[in-house]
Order: sequence, then C-alpha cells, then structure tokens
Amino acid sequence: MQFLQELFKNQSYDPQNFFLIAGPCVVESEDLVMQVANDVYSICKKLHIPYVFKASYRKANRSSANSFTGIGDETAMKIVKKVGEHFGLPTTSDIHAHEEAAQAAKYIDILQIPAFLCRQTDLLVAAAETGKIVNVKKGQFVSGEAMKFAVDKIRKAGNEKVMLTERGNTFGYQDLVVDYRNIPIMQNNNVPVIMDCTHSLQQPNQVSGVTGGNPQLIATIAKAAIAVGANGLFIETHPNPSIAKSDGANMLHLSKLEDLLVQLIKIRKAVVS
Repeated sequence: MQFLQELFKNQSYDPQNFFLIAGPCVVESEDLVMQVANDVYSICKKLHIPYVFKASYRKANRSSANSFTGIGDETAMKIVKKVGEHFGLPTTSDIHAHEEAAQAAKYIDILQIPAFLCRQTDLLVAAAETGKIVNVKKGQFVSGEAMKFAVDKIRKAGNEKVMLTERGNTFGYQDLVVDYRNIPIMQNNNVPVIMDCTHSLQQPNQVSGVTGGNPQLIATIAKAAIAVGANGLFIETHPNPSIAKSDGANMLHLSKLEDLLVQLIKIRKAVVS
C-alpha cells in the first residue's frame, strides 16, 4: 500500500491511523465546496487525520428524472481540482462510463467507481489505464469475496493502486445492512478498505423518488468500522443537509464531524494498543 504514502505526502500519514474521504455529495457551487473543504481540512489538520476531498462532478444515478445532477461536468471538475490545489489535498469523484476516465483523470487524483458499476469491466480497465488510484465501491449485490475480481481486472490492466469501499448490501427493497466481515475479507486482497458511513445508511427505492436515510446512525457505522480495522472512512457532509441537492437524507451535519472524529481516534488507539 505504498501508494498511500505518496497520496498523503503533504500530510502526516500513519498506517496505524485511518484516513478520511469527505465532502458534499455533489458539487453544488464553488462557494459551498470551498466552505466544506476548508472546515474539514482544518479539523483533520488539527487531529492529524489524512484527508481526501470528495465531491461528485455529476450524479448519474438518481431515482427521479427531476433530481439535481450537477452544474456541468467540466465546470465541476475544475472546482474539485481548485480545492485540491488550494488546500494541498488529494481529491476524488465518481466516474460513470469508460470514456469519462481519461477526462476526469486530468482533474482528480482518485477515480471512484460507483457501487452499481463495480462489475463493469470496460469502466474498471479505463480507470486503471489512467494510472490514477482507483477506488471501487462494493456493489449492494456483491459479496466481499467477489470483489477480488474487480481488483484483478484493475491489476491486469497494469495498475496496482486499488482501494475498495464497503457500503452495505441490499436488504429487502428499501434498506441496506452492513456486514463488517467484508472489511477484513476485502483487505485480504492487500488493498486499503474504506467504510462508506453515509451511503450504507440509505433507504433507496422510496415511492417519492427521493432516497431516504438514517444519518443518526452514522457514528454507529463509523465506530464499528474503525473497531474492525478499516483503513479509511468515507463520510459525506454538508453545513445544512436539509437543503442539500443530493443525498441530504443520509449526510452528516458538518457541525458534528469533529466530535465524531475525536471519538474514532480514541477507538482506533484502543484497538491497536
């Protein structure tokens, strides 16, 4: 996992600690993105937690055709890149099709493969061929063991810089559950494993066309993940989730982030001591 040392070369990275991927779900505006990045950067710097800024340049997977998808791909990518350059941070965003990989790689450090697309070979190969780090989210329909095939596709394309993200499994029609066995199981592929603490609390397929969630359980998901040894956490956060243009129902209020991270540091120290 040497690539993590390079990724966090401007930050203090301790393999015994966890890193954080965080930001708003989608680029709503430059002002919002800069506000969230500044606040999270300040918290992580104080707590010595390596930080990757995250915001999707476009939301391609929406329940309703009326849902917000973005402000324009290139405009949003430029804003994400600006955040990285301004704060000296690595950045990440979703890509949705193989032809997006090379374009996104010009702006973004980690190409994230959405859970529903984790088996799309052409997408995985295109992401791998950019030479960027590829973070594959485990599909809601996939076992932890089966994610070895996604890792193999990327490695066979000549890229060893792979991360996997746990985000729960479909339970019935409108819920997800997290099987924490998947974290050590996926780590057996010799890759960092991240826990997505917000999307794992989604309640999809609502008749309203808007995905629900259980944000009050974000701390529970995060604490359990740190206790079982997750390498990183993925937390979408917003200063006012109630008006967020995407996934507001399962985002962490920005004001709650620091207290949660302080608790998680204590748990990690207890686990590794």
